Amino acid sequence: MITAILLFLAVLILIIWQPRGLQIGTTAMIGAVLAILLGVVSLDDVWRVISIVWDATLAFIGIIIISLVLDEIGFFEWAALKMARLSKGSGRRLFVYSLLLGALVAAFFANDGAALILTPILLSKMKLLRLDSKAIFAFLMAGGFIGDSASNPLVISNLTNIVTADYFHIGFWEYAKHMFWPNLLSVFASILVLYLYFRKNIPKEVDISILKDPKEAIKNSMMFRLSWVFLALLLLGYFIGDIYHIPVSIFALGGALLFLLLGAKYKAVKPLMTLKIAPWQVVWFSIGLYVVVFGLKNAGLTQELAHIITYLKTQGEIQAVYGTGFLAAFLSSVMNNMPTVMVMDIALDQADAAHLAYANILGCNLGPKMTPIGSLATLLWLHVLDKKGVHIGWGEYMKVGVVVTPPVLAVALLGLL
Repeated sequence: MITAILLFLAVLILIIWQPRGLQIGTTAMIGAVLAILLGVVSLDDVWRVISIVWDATLAFIGIIIISLVLDEIGFFEWAALKMARLSKGSGRRLFVYSLLLGALVAAFFANDGAALILTPILLSKMKLLRLDSKAIFAFLMAGGFIGDSASNPLVISNLTNIVTADYFHIGFWEYAKHMFWPNLLSVFASILVLYLYFRKNIPKEVDISILKDPKEAIKNSMMFRLSWVFLALLLLGYFIGDIYHIPVSIFALGGALLFLLLGAKYKAVKPLMTLKIAPWQVVWFSIGLYVVVFGLKNAGLTQELAHIITYLKTQGEIQAVYGTGFLAAFLSSVMNNMPTVMVMDIALDQADAAHLAYANILGCNLGPKMTPIGSLATLLWLHVLDKKGVHIGWGEYMKVGVVVTPPVLAVALLGLL
């Protein structure tokens, strides 16, 4: 137990610190190798971890490649400009519309896609609109929050969703039905709470006349038109795959490669360059950190969590749902939501509480927003902003996250009752 905990803490500290540019994926893989060498996990455990996360990891790669191609053709910039035009110069409407756009991007392109692609676009527009530093901070923090809080509606909206759906054999349609209301409540509560928190920093009016026409953002009109058809067919494919029990990664990654080839055919993208800039470190981070945390499972963590969940079940449905959701939220905020969702899934299985899987997902998707290390999307978001010259400190971040997250999670969990 002590070895497993110390190894996990060491890996987590290095992921946060990143000494001499040591990337998060490399750190996680080093931790995984050490876990094997120290006997914290076995090779059989590694294969079990891979069997749990392979679908989520491959699907993530596919979704990111699709997002990068869409970004290359100007799809997301077009959407951002369209959103700004719809605000008609109202800063408050612009704030709300930007959150709705973030929610849509998170739903269809995952929270990590929203962090990687949408964040730099919104930042550039905020600067172009000459918003002051407080307003930019409000828009960025709110945009970062909605990326996770709205990543619940579809299996593909978050890696945690895919892992849990695979683990408990939840179909695409079944998942979407159960998470429709919780996600709707989460988006509504997020917008309301974020607006109330940042209302003094949101400008009453913005000069949108200085922004270019949305059509000017489109770099390849043929691929832009094809993208709508492709995305509709891809969504249909997910539902068809559900009927025949085909993993979502087959459609996500297969569709991504097809979309990439179409982009190359119409000279919209350079495939090798697109593949090169894809965040491959995330893949190694995913597998490596899961292996490290599996050592905590071997040391008895899941058994202890199963005891807690079993107790919560005896207290009634409301206590079980809220207890599981906030337990997952707390663990995600201190040990990252990716390993937390796996550990909690195993614990739910041991406690014969598969029906609480959705509460676990909400906790793992929303809870991480309390700390900068809670989710991979937040780490990517902070990294993107840092590269753009915007540094958000831990204290600055947590002052918002700790206040905003609990009420939004509490409202979202209502949708499961």
